[in-house]
Amino acid sequence: MPGNIARRPDGRWRARYRDETGRERSRHFEKKIAAQRWLDEVASSVLTGNYVDPSAGRVTYRDFYAEWSANQLWLPNSRRNADQAVRSVPFGDVQLKTIRRSHIERWIKEMSERLAPTTIKTRFVIVRSVFRAAVADRVIASDPCLGVVLPRRRKAEAAMHLPSVVEVGRLLANADSPRVSTRRGFRAYVALCAFAGLRKGEASAVQVRDIDFEQRLLHVRRQVQREYDELVVRLPKYGSERTIYLPDELLVVLREHIIGQLPRAHAEDWLFTVDGEPLDDNAVTWRWRATRNAVYLPTVRLHDLRHFYASGLIAAGCDVVTVQRALGHASATTTLSTYSHLWPTAADRTRNAASDLLRQSLGLT
Repeated sequence: MPGNIARRPDGRWRARYRDETGRERSRHFEKKIAAQRWLDEVASSVLTGNYVDPSAGRVTYRDFYAEWSANQLWLPNSRRNADQAVRSVPFGDVQLKTIRRSHIERWIKEMSERLAPTTIKTRFVIVRSVFRAAVADRVIASDPCLGVVLPRRRKAEAAMHLPSVVEVGRLLANADSPRVSTRRGFRAYVALCAFAGLRKGEASAVQVRDIDFEQRLLHVRRQVQREYDELVVRLPKYGSERTIYLPDELLVVLREHIIGQLPRAHAEDWLFTVDGEPLDDNAVTWRWRATRNAVYLPTVRLHDLRHFYASGLIAAGCDVVTVQRALGHASATTTLSTYSHLWPTAADRTRNAASDLLRQSLGLT
C-alpha cells in the first residue's frame, strides 16, 4: 500500500495513501513525524490484516444489526430475543466507530436497576456478538465490550432450588387432583420431568412411539413451542436429541397414562393433549401452578424437577458425561457449571474412603 507525505502551502503536512479499493485516503498534521507515524500505523494494520476502512464505521449499530441478523441461522425465539436485546440499547442510532466502552457500561448500569443478572448477561452476549461481527467484517477496529464488568450472579448452589423427595411425591400425588384440573393425565407429565429430566417443551412433544417399553427407553426427538398464535414442533433445544433410560416405575406410570387417557392411541399420537393438540406453554403453566398450589409449594418451578433428576443421578454416583447425556446438555462444561456443587468433593471422598477402611478394620461391615 504505497503512501507519501507532502508539505502543504499552509505549512502542514499531508499524508495520503490508497486503500485496497484504490480510493485515496489522507490526513493533515502539524508535524512531518506525526504524518509518518500515521502512515506507518496504517501500513502495519494492512500487513497484519487489521486494516479498517475509516468510513466503514459510520453505519449505526441498529442498521448494522439489521443487515447482519438477516444472515443468521436463528430459530424464531432466538431472533426475538436478539431483537429485544438490540431494542434495549440506548446507542442504537450511534455510529459504530463512535461507540465506546462507556456506552456499554452505562447501558449495563441502567439495566442492573431493574433486571436480574442472568437477563443482563443474556442481552449483553447478544449485543456483544454484533460488535464482534463488526470487527470480523472490519467495520470497526476493536470491540467496545472488552473489559465490561457485568453484575455478579448468585452462585448456582444458592440460586438453585432442589425439591425434596417428599415434595416431589406430594406433587405427583396431586397432579391429577380435581382441584388442579378436570382433565386427567398431568401426573405422567410431572413424572417425566422429575424422573427423566425433560424440559417443558420436550415433555409436551412426546409421542406414544417415543416410548420403547420393551427396551425401557425414551427417545427425545422434538420440542413444542408457541410462536405468536401458532404451535411449532422442532428439534430439541441445542439439538439435544437423546435416549433416556427409564426406570420400571416410570414405565408403569406411562403405561397407565396411555391406557387411561389414550385407549385407542396410535404410535404418532401426542402423549399429552388438549383438543388433539400437544400441551402448549400456557396449558402446562396453569396446570403446574394449580398442582404446586394444591400442595402449598408455590415457589417450586417445573424446571426444578429437572434439577431434582440431575441431583439424583449425581447422588447415585453418575459421572459428568452420563449426566450431560441424560439432560441433553450441549457440553460437559454446561453440566459442570450448573451442577458442580452437587458432586462430592475430594474431602467427601477422602472421608468416605477412610470411613470404609475404619469400618472394615473394626469388623463393622
